[in-house]
Amino acid sequence: MLLRSATVRDLDHVTARVFDSATRNSGARLDAYRIDDTFYIDIDLPGVDPASIDVTVDRKVLTVRAERRRPEQEGLRMLVAERPTGPITRQVFLSETLDTDRLEARYDNGVLTLSIPVVEQAKPRKIAVAV
Repeated sequence: MLLRSATVRDLDHVTARVFDSATRNSGARLDAYRIDDTFYIDIDLPGVDPASIDVTVDRKVLTVRAERRRPEQEGLRMLVAERPTGPITRQVFLSETLDTDRLEARYDNGVLTLSIPVVEQAKPRKIAVAV
């Protein structure tokens, strides 16, 4: 049996956090999909105070920032702390075909849902063929 010292255990935790954070996307996983003429992005933000969520669009780059904090209670002593805390940032590059001026955001059950209409010029249209 291999006995692990506190130093080795700490190194394991740091290594896991570094490599896990690269694949975790700052704790904000997302789904993107389109229904009819609206593009949707669902971003998982469990445990985030809705007041801390900041959504901006700058030159078709959508940026979502939020902060997940650990509850502060007197006498609280954490025994296991695996859930990530701190600032969360996620960026998405948007297509020119989306009308970001009409972007809407809704936070429900730990999921931020962004809905962005497709611009009128980008919608498919039928072309009559002359004979």
